[in-house]
Amino acid sequence: MGKLIFSISLLLLLLDCCHGGKVGVCYGRSADDLPTPSKVVQMIKQHNIKYVRIYDYNSPVLKAFSNTSIELMIGVPNSDLKAFTQFQSNVDTWLKNSVLPYYPTTKITYITVGAESTDDPHTNASSLVVPAMQNVLTALKKVGLSRRIKVSTTLSLGVLSRSFPPSAGAFNSSYAYFLRPMLEFLAENQSPFMVDLYPYYAYRDSPNNVSLDYVLFESSSEVIDPNTGLLYKNMFDAQVDALYYALTALNFRTIKIMVTETGWPTKGSPKEKGAASPDNAETYNSNIVHHTVTNQGTPSKPGEAMDVYIFSLFNENRKTGLDSERNWGLFYPDQTSVYQLDFTGKNNGFRSNSSGANSKGRSESWCIASSKASEIELRGALDWACGPGNVDCTAIQPSQPCFQPDTLVSHSSFVFNSYFQQNGATDVACSFGGVGVKVNKDPSYDKCIYITAGGKNTKATNASALTSSALTSHGNESPVWIFNLCLVISLLFSLQTTTSLAL
Repeated sequence: MGKLIFSISLLLLLLDCCHGGKVGVCYGRSADDLPTPSKVVQMIKQHNIKYVRIYDYNSPVLKAFSNTSIELMIGVPNSDLKAFTQFQSNVDTWLKNSVLPYYPTTKITYITVGAESTDDPHTNASSLVVPAMQNVLTALKKVGLSRRIKVSTTLSLGVLSRSFPPSAGAFNSSYAYFLRPMLEFLAENQSPFMVDLYPYYAYRDSPNNVSLDYVLFESSSEVIDPNTGLLYKNMFDAQVDALYYALTALNFRTIKIMVTETGWPTKGSPKEKGAASPDNAETYNSNIVHHTVTNQGTPSKPGEAMDVYIFSLFNENRKTGLDSERNWGLFYPDQTSVYQLDFTGKNNGFRSNSSGANSKGRSESWCIASSKASEIELRGALDWACGPGNVDCTAIQPSQPCFQPDTLVSHSSFVFNSYFQQNGATDVACSFGGVGVKVNKDPSYDKCIYITAGGKNTKATNASALTSSALTSHGNESPVWIFNLCLVISLLFSLQTTTSLAL
């Protein structure tokens, strides 16, 4: 029986660790030109976004997400905190009237109580957060949802008094009155420590001291933590580890970190000119997505999954401050992409060379649809590639870079090439039942970029150049996957043998 329990436990642990981190998007609405919530949800589904954060509990928005598989994080604004702390009945009524009418058809998984309260200059918000969190939890317990919907709050990196080196990470003692009871709440209820991280600001404010490549996940060199000897190739990991070390210093070792905002603006004021750009935004967000879904973890916690939310879904024209505040969006209000981002993370930070030039010393080839193929043959191959073939076909959708010309041959060519490159650029991968043709001339046109296996890690000079979802870093991931599969089979065999002996 002991062997049986051990085998089951180990198997469950293994299966759990095989899940990658989740990538979500923040849906802010500080704008007067955004699409209706129902149109936004359709766009989100089209782009295969499965996790969304909103900053309130707006009824039309909650209703729009009903009957979808999208997991939603809703928020209690700082302005509501006082009412949430005064009487438990206030929160009970709020839950009954503003949340439960939409649950569970709207898949609400988190409630954030307050947002960056320590940075709020207008209210004493931080002192209200924990009592409000407790009241929200109590309300959820009354209706049996405290295990299904987790309660937390979001903070900025400003809660740290020191973040470098990461191992010296420490919380600001002036927030002790708020942080310790909050951390006790999180630990007791197995809720995540939610934080908004922006390496962008570190580079923008100190470009002479901070390397752009380091904050964009593109650095070829490393920063060493002199206390631990751990090597950091990007600032994001260093910031996350600083938080983990700060938690450990207060003896909160079991709390997981969730990054509820991170991103990069595409446009800024003159002082932000060297930092805010579409190219930098595409590079940062592509790399953070891949970093997350492949469970790379951090130097102090390698391989540990962590969920990350990209800020933001849209450019928001009613935001105040520098120009960058209104230009963090992945999409314009007309629902066209500011740049292409693959939310599956399969591209390994890959973006095509928009010039179409071959890499030095490499003979490149592409796969396109045969002009002699019948419509039935092309339609069948295209449907297969976009379905079981696991190709991201977003780029051939309306308003996307490869939609025009709107012909079956053109759409098939782009998709065929994506599958071809994803699967090693072999002759077999360009077969498609005889309707695929290999060519040596780059078929890219305008803003529609056909990827190549040789283009890895090159930067697109055009801000709208397509990010491919088709290239997977099999060299690093396959051995791990094979090992995990073999271990699962061994455990299942052990489980079967133990069960047979028991019988």
